[in-house]
Amino acid sequence: MSVTAVLGAQWGDEGKGKLVDILSANTDICARFAGGNNAGHTIIAPIGPERLQTTFAFHLLPSGLINPAVTGIIGPGVVVHLPSFFDEFDTLRGKGLDCTGRLFISDRSHLVFDFHQIVDGLKEVELGLSSIGTTKKGIGPAYSAKASRSGLRVHHLFDTAFADKFRKIVEGRYKRYGHFEYDTEGEIKRYQVLAERLRPFVIDSVVYIHQALATGKRILVEGANALMLDIDYGTYPYVTSSSTTVGGICTGLGIPPRRIGKVIGVMKAYTTRVGGGPFPTEQLNDIGVHFQEIGREFGTTTGRRRRCGWLDLVVMKHSCQINGYDVLNLTKLDILDDLEEIKVAVKYLVDGKELLGFPANLETLKTTEVTYVTLPGWKTSIGAVSSYGELPENCKEYITFIEEYLKIPIEWIGVGPGRESMIRKEGKGDS
Repeated sequence: MSVTAVLGAQWGDEGKGKLVDILSANTDICARFAGGNNAGHTIIAPIGPERLQTTFAFHLLPSGLINPAVTGIIGPGVVVHLPSFFDEFDTLRGKGLDCTGRLFISDRSHLVFDFHQIVDGLKEVELGLSSIGTTKKGIGPAYSAKASRSGLRVHHLFDTAFADKFRKIVEGRYKRYGHFEYDTEGEIKRYQVLAERLRPFVIDSVVYIHQALATGKRILVEGANALMLDIDYGTYPYVTSSSTTVGGICTGLGIPPRRIGKVIGVMKAYTTRVGGGPFPTEQLNDIGVHFQEIGREFGTTTGRRRRCGWLDLVVMKHSCQINGYDVLNLTKLDILDDLEEIKVAVKYLVDGKELLGFPANLETLKTTEVTYVTLPGWKTSIGAVSSYGELPENCKEYITFIEEYLKIPIEWIGVGPGRESMIRKEGKGDS
């Protein structure tokens, strides 16, 4: 199969970007299928003739673009804030990564406008203590407009009726939220200018991708957010507004299921999440602080400190069942280096009875007792390790425990922040 997918297996921020960066060396096209500029992937890569180590923050653009031979596609399932699109494009170019002529956006992609971002904030205020903790990037309101058939897509920018449609939509938001401060006419003029700059980027992505499939091009699909933030299978309502699962690839890019080959799930060696919502293994103690500080757990997009806790294999089993990962990428294993012992959640109990899966009703989680298995730490740095065989025995035991519980092999192991700090494990031997 010519389509490989990299998907987040927990609550996001697992380090998908680094694996996408590595895999893009053998990729022709890297495509995004869901989310918007609420995603965030940080990649450190050598740039220019002097090969200077440069840090890149990808939010909306596919992070496979780090490879100058890769073409990036933003699919119909993605919602796009054009000012952010061009800001990111220009920032990358300013750092020596020019994506001109190899970055395209679907004419079916829905647009995020500034009024969506205003509404996003108003909705959070309206929810009060029950707020979702969104990035306030306007993603939810844009997807709401899409679902209610009142959104505008990229192709609408080039219609003569764009201005009238835009005014009508803004008036509808005023009726719902009151007359908030917003320059409707100024925004129309702004987008008319942006539309002309955007024109060379716009394609019929369905035709483009299926021509690529027909000619044997290698396509790498980059997931945004993660399984536990999926609109259907995540911790609803504390989720994103799109389908982040393997099924989202079909709906968000127009790729048939039978054309999807290898599916890789990316998981941290512990667990993090941002915003509100349940987190059964969260550690509001020194362990949580350790993960935050040593793990540099601050959001790429928001800068928010992430909530941290032990690895939750109940969550991971739920994730594996839905996405059917062929292999896993275990990231940030080095963050556990200094711990005497490591706990792993293996079971949820309610009134002494084990839950058979991750519950849909979040009220159930309030009475859930988490059962942990305690494993010995390795108390040594693995940051310089370059093969599986060099890892400490206790570290290998941790990896094996995860594999045996989930019944899925771990192929990739992250032991540091750089692209060189990724071990490929084949079977039980060295790579």
